[in-house]
Amino acid sequence: MDHVKHTGACHCGAVRFEVWNSPDLLVFDCDCSICTKKQNHHFIVPKNQFTLLQGWDHLTTYTFNTHAAKHTFCRICGVQSFYTPRSNPDGYGVAPHCLDPGTVHSVTVEKFCGNKWEESMQNHQTIKGMSKP
Repeated sequence: MDHVKHTGACHCGAVRFEVWNSPDLLVFDCDCSICTKKQNHHFIVPKNQFTLLQGWDHLTTYTFNTHAAKHTFCRICGVQSFYTPRSNPDGYGVAPHCLDPGTVHSVTVEKFCGNKWEESMQNHQTIKGMSKP
């Protein structure tokens, strides 16, 4: 699979990042309580394919329940452009709608039943491996 460098940011631009991934994105649409509230569509990458370029000092983190997921967002504009998912604590979930235009060729959306998180994770064939280099 060929990778391209995607760049992106939060709404105000205080938080900027780059991520190496396919130009054809597989995006998860999760229906757990927090993903539903914030419409958290995301694709998963290994940590070594993600670089925070600026804004570490503008990030804040929200956790709940197991505290495994780290929901980071810009404390200025409130936008979550990436986070550490519970499913892949060794990677990042990146919001495709926060990417700068020009590098995404296609987006395939896969529903993920976060309301039955444990069962869904047990049955999913590939999600755990998406954060492995």
